Amino acid sequence: MFIRSTGALRRLQAMLIGLGLLTTIAAAVAHEGHDHGAPPPAAVTTNNPRVTAQSDAYELVGVLRGESLGIYLDRFASNEPVTDAKMAVTVGGDEEVQAEAAPDGTYTVTSAKFAGEGPLELIFAVTAPGGDDLLIGTLQLPAKAVPAAPAPARGSPLQALQNTPTVRLGSIEVATPYLIAGVALALGFLLGLVVRSRRKLVPVTGLALVLLAVSTAYAFAHEGHDHGADAAKAALPAGDTPRRLPDGTVFVPKPSQRLLNVRTTLTKPEEAQKAVSLIGRIIADPNRSGLVQSINGGRIIAPEKGLPRIGQAVRKGDVLALVEQAVPQADRTTLSERVGEIEQEIAVAETKLKRVRQLSDRGVAPPSQVTDAEIELEGLRRRREIVRQTRIEAEVLRAPIDGAIAAARVVPGQVVASQDIVFQIVDPKGLWVEALAYGEIDPAKVTGASATAADGTPLKLTFQGFSKALQQQATVVQFAVENPPGNLSVGSPVTVFAQNGASVRDIIMPRDAVVRGANGEAVVWRHTDPERFEARPVRTEPFDATRVVIRAGLAEGERIVIRGSELINQIR
Repeated sequence: MFIRSTGALRRLQAMLIGLGLLTTIAAAVAHEGHDHGAPPPAAVTTNNPRVTAQSDAYELVGVLRGESLGIYLDRFASNEPVTDAKMAVTVGGDEEVQAEAAPDGTYTVTSAKFAGEGPLELIFAVTAPGGDDLLIGTLQLPAKAVPAAPAPARGSPLQALQNTPTVRLGSIEVATPYLIAGVALALGFLLGLVVRSRRKLVPVTGLALVLLAVSTAYAFAHEGHDHGADAAKAALPAGDTPRRLPDGTVFVPKPSQRLLNVRTTLTKPEEAQKAVSLIGRIIADPNRSGLVQSINGGRIIAPEKGLPRIGQAVRKGDVLALVEQAVPQADRTTLSERVGEIEQEIAVAETKLKRVRQLSDRGVAPPSQVTDAEIELEGLRRRREIVRQTRIEAEVLRAPIDGAIAAARVVPGQVVASQDIVFQIVDPKGLWVEALAYGEIDPAKVTGASATAADGTPLKLTFQGFSKALQQQATVVQFAVENPPGNLSVGSPVTVFAQNGASVRDIIMPRDAVVRGANGEAVVWRHTDPERFEARPVRTEPFDATRVVIRAGLAEGERIVIRGSELINQIR
């Protein structure tokens, strides 16, 4: 069938244009209406219904599993589990059940009302050595499953149009696509009256076909609502596992909090004094350490018990090693000649003593001559022994103090000089810290100090003094370590926190509470709800080896994680 009238053709083209425009506008408006305002705060979806309640003393979370309600009771301020309480639970206002304590520190309540649906009010009466309390919460029981209606089959576009929503006009119900088509025809007729020029026939027809195709495809796509993003979002698992929520907070169930040993504290301002960080190292107490060196040098000889090992405890006067002195060849010759002369004099003295004794026995010589000859002979023998010892006797190296061998740099047979350090002895209970202070601190005004070892061990320090001469443009400051740990070694690097600033009133937190966020800034984790944590950026300054001063980012009375924050920070 061919349309011969130019006016009728123009009106048909205008109808197609109107149909395409109106369909596109309607579909766009319908799709735009799909955006229902700003999204609400991220809700936590779990596999098990929950009831939460809290007061100034306790925080309670109940997790329903079947007809059994597992109850986790913690201290509100510290998040520490309460395992020695007695609890009576009123279910639905008329049934009172005594909670049973479990070996894992939780409590269990069983009731047939947990099999129902809808909201269920629970009242928890807690009796504990830390104080009694009454907590009230509502458990939202899940609705019973209803058989799902069969999904409409995807068929032809005509079937899709038949399944579309309808619009009621008075007492008549009209399908939305048919309503749009009717309005489009009317609009097309009006546009057909306007179109006059024959030159616009081809562009208008093409435009009409394009708009009609686009609007039809968009309408069917929206009707099927086939959005890949929504399908992927629906496929995400939701259960009782720790996870980061879309709003940036972290959901950590109570069982996971117990496994991670999460602890919190309530923030409160305290008197704090500004501190500065200094780089230092461990040194030995000058009065409780010593060096062992040879006076003349020579070859090392092990004693009967062997050379001492590193870490071995020694006492003052213990023999550590022997040093065989090195005697030059000229000296050896001189000593040999001297020994020969002394032996010759000894032989003459022995002959003289023998003759004097014979004369004394006959009464010719007095007994005093015999005594003089004996003394002379004994002196010559002693001189010979001294010369021999000077040539062969080894030098004995002894421990100068009580302590432990910190360094041993010799083996048997090694030749050492007189300046070489053979052994270093340190008292493990007498260690100091030597730090370099530049212009940021006045050593004379230090009121307190602490340090952190390389492995994070905190050290309590006592100020000893500082040098009056600069060393590498810095002042040397020395501190004594109070009760040093056994794993501390001389020479280990430490970070010293010296306090000498003005006192201010701020919040002081443990260093373990502050972690690094994804963007590198310092954050703490705020316990906002029983099972939810929120990252809070803060600005800190050093206070001592274990604590920092929070200068900005926190207010008084907030619950902040002080143990387990690094583990919470890693949850994704």
